Amino acid sequence: MIERVKPEKPKRGRPRSETARRAILAAASSLLEEGGISAVTMEAVAAKAKVGKPTIYRSWPNARALAMAALMAADTSATSVRQTDDPLADLERQLLKVVTKFATKHGGQVRLMLAAAEQDSEIAKGFRNQVILKSRMEGREILLHAIETGDIRTDADIEIALDMIYGPLFYRVLIGHLPLDEGFAKALLTNVLAGLAPIS
Repeated sequence: MIERVKPEKPKRGRPRSETARRAILAAASSLLEEGGISAVTMEAVAAKAKVGKPTIYRSWPNARALAMAALMAADTSATSVRQTDDPLADLERQLLKVVTKFATKHGGQVRLMLAAAEQDSEIAKGFRNQVILKSRMEGREILLHAIETGDIRTDADIEIALDMIYGPLFYRVLIGHLPLDEGFAKALLTNVLAGLAPIS
């Protein structure tokens, strides 16, 4: 008796196109440059990217979330630093990259969007995951390397050290009460590392 093989059921919906996704993010980024956050609407992005609005809504719930995604996509390497044999110099370069990034026009737009966003919104979640947590993850690797090289104490609490480094940095990003500049980044690192230095 020949066993009949049941045909596979077709998957619902069309697969997301990476090409369309890149076009949508590029269109949103272009609109941000041209007219700021208010210029990013689903209609404008759809027209510029030459896609239908349903294609956009499959990935982003609203224009604000899309705008944040575009800003973050443009800065995927904003905090990435190639590690060397000098972890403390690597950490300084990473902090300076973050500071430099948020001193730009795009950085100012991110700050404006975050100021108007709810804590549990897609915008806030995107910033937390793509910027804050990414920075901490890379910083953790650098600090662990610094322990291996003897640049910081072996008993250092890495999580507290990360809070001490990135807490003030992102506080200034979010609150904007004082400037983000090279002097601030270097002074911050100097003060934190003083407490992490090996005891002679």
